Amino acid sequence: MHPVIAVVGPTGIGKSALAMELAGRLGGEIINTDSRQVYRYMDIGTSKPSQEDRSKVPHHLIDIINPDEEFSQALYQRLAYQAIKGVHEKGKLPFLVGGTGLYVWSVLEGWNIPQVAPNPTLREELVSLAASEGPLALHNRLARSDADSAARIDPRNVRRVMRALEVMAATGRPYSQQNTKSPPSFRSIVIGLDAPRQQLYQTVDARVESMIKAGWIDEVKGLIDRGYALSLPSMSSVGYRELGQYLMGGCTLEKAVGRIKHLTHRFIRHQYNWFRLTDPRIHWQDIAELDLTFIIDEIQRFAQSNTTGEAH
Repeated sequence: MHPVIAVVGPTGIGKSALAMELAGRLGGEIINTDSRQVYRYMDIGTSKPSQEDRSKVPHHLIDIINPDEEFSQALYQRLAYQAIKGVHEKGKLPFLVGGTGLYVWSVLEGWNIPQVAPNPTLREELVSLAASEGPLALHNRLARSDADSAARIDPRNVRRVMRALEVMAATGRPYSQQNTKSPPSFRSIVIGLDAPRQQLYQTVDARVESMIKAGWIDEVKGLIDRGYALSLPSMSSVGYRELGQYLMGGCTLEKAVGRIKHLTHRFIRHQYNWFRLTDPRIHWQDIAELDLTFIIDEIQRFAQSNTTGEAH
């Protein structure tokens, strides 16, 4: 079984930089596992790798759809498996890199994602509920039926909450009980990056400020000018709606930036629900004590071994 390397951890911690270094040294290619980097025109706010980085190391599953196009976990999983297979066929080492735990684990664990067709009538009802009472009302409805799914899905991710409710309505079973698994045809090792929480918050706050200076507001304006509504699922990524509201006169820039920082902190806490420090499958590394030589040696030993099985 061919090896796959996953680099995980919270937003802003340096996953992409580490992956670039590792892929460059080990002959690898990077497969995106960030649910927002799949969208075109959303570059600064999603911290996409630069064109220079993409020219040095091939990247996959970035800029593959427009912000108003449908995209699902099932589609992502299928495309990721295709990308992994293609990288292996070139004799290269695939690196899964990103902070969307749903995407990471669905690929590494081989989730059998429920194949339930969209229900337009139910979706219209759920959209109306979210619009009139807020996303939290929708999330509370999910929590009453399936507390396990509600604990894993960010209340701001209206699209995922709606999908969980849609699947349960069609099958009559909790969404959390329908994610059976079929081990994929590769073996994997997971490298996790960690830092003290307050240090991480300070880092991402500074990053938000630098993204504003880099033109994030103009990026959001460009999306609006292209006709992409702030209500789109793609625009639920932290910062886009907040800056959109600022551009439309709904709040001050200071308030929008403060809100972005607050939501980013909350998002980081949510990511640690997917990437738990107690998870024995994740080889955690404190970024203050990052030993690149050790990580490379560990990956090489894994790649050259005959170990089989799920992520470890």
